[in-house]
Amino acid sequence: MIRRQLFIELIVSLLILLFLYASISKFLDFDRHIHEMSNQPLPRFMRPFLIWGIPPLEIAISIALIFERSRMTGLYASLVLMALFTLYTGFVLFHFFPYIPCSCGGVIRKLTWGQHLVLNLFFVGIALTGIVLQHKRSKSHLYSSLKTFSYEKS
Repeated sequence: MIRRQLFIELIVSLLILLFLYASISKFLDFDRHIHEMSNQPLPRFMRPFLIWGIPPLEIAISIALIFERSRMTGLYASLVLMALFTLYTGFVLFHFFPYIPCSCGGVIRKLTWGQHLVLNLFFVGIALTGIVLQHKRSKSHLYSSLKTFSYEKS
């Protein structure tokens, strides 16, 4: 049980690190972020959400992951966001778009699209693992609480 909790904490820490790094690097070079998001091969109506929505969303997910009460929500949000990033990366690799500007920040910008895919799949995998482990932890925690409650009643 302690190992499971440590593993959950490691997963959560990695996701927090990823999302905070990504959002902070976007805010630190916001002009570049605006330019790159405006140059995405996606419908124009999505641009304001991409520019103004993704960095705060990454921070909100990080905050949700910190607290036990919102951790499961943060894990599911991590999974969805990373799955969307992975889907986009897959579209890029299969030449679905006519051109491909990279909108990643910091060191991640230096990765090839294949490396992006591997990185994204890794984070999809750890988000899924975190969901499974957190769910098991919640169930076992509930079970032990019920056992304690029934012993106190006797």
